[in-house]
Amino acid sequence: MTLRRVLLGLVALVAAAAVVLVVRTAGLPDVRGAVEASGAWAPMLFVLLSGAVTVTPVPRTVFTVAAGVLFGSVLGVLLAVAGTTLAAVAAFWLVRAVGGSFVARHAHRSPVAWVRARLDRSGLLAVMSLRLIPMVPFAALNYAAGLSGVRFAPYVGGTVLGILPGTVAVVVLGDAVTGGQPHPVLLAVSVVCGVLGLGGAVLAARRPVVVDAQQPA
Repeated sequence: MTLRRVLLGLVALVAAAAVVLVVRTAGLPDVRGAVEASGAWAPMLFVLLSGAVTVTPVPRTVFTVAAGVLFGSVLGVLLAVAGTTLAAVAAFWLVRAVGGSFVARHAHRSPVAWVRARLDRSGLLAVMSLRLIPMVPFAALNYAAGLSGVRFAPYVGGTVLGILPGTVAVVVLGDAVTGGQPHPVLLAVSVVCGVLGLGGAVLAARRPVVVDAQQPA
């Protein structure tokens, strides 16, 4: 784990804690009242801002926590998943559009080459299982997917299924620390997706993968 990744993680945790502290200080009813008074603009801006920022290697934790704090469990999960998926889609097509020239400089390194080979071979199962692994950075997997041969539909499907368990857990936590009550259906969906993801991880891991360590042109 690099120092930069540790620092980014610490920044995300501090920012998430700051969001909770500000809301608790200002008063949750007042903050959520202001959000609701803005109508559809607040959810739209949240999704766009979340998607734009997390295209970069900035951890998405702060937005996931903020979703629970500002919008509650149910709407918070929907918005957090939407923002995260938007970032994943944007990064995927951005890398493919520019040919991945910058990212491809590191594509021959063993971890990245292994991820690309896994994505090429297993598609949706690989994306879903890799999204469930906390040690795999969100942005890095987006870039690797753009460089790989994985098709768009399996990539999006695997992303949504893979991020859902962790997203539900963090959003519910953000809602809970401000006095909210998690919806039982959300927890059930999170567990189901987690089980499916683990099953997909087992299936994907049992499929042999040949890693081509050559750097792409």
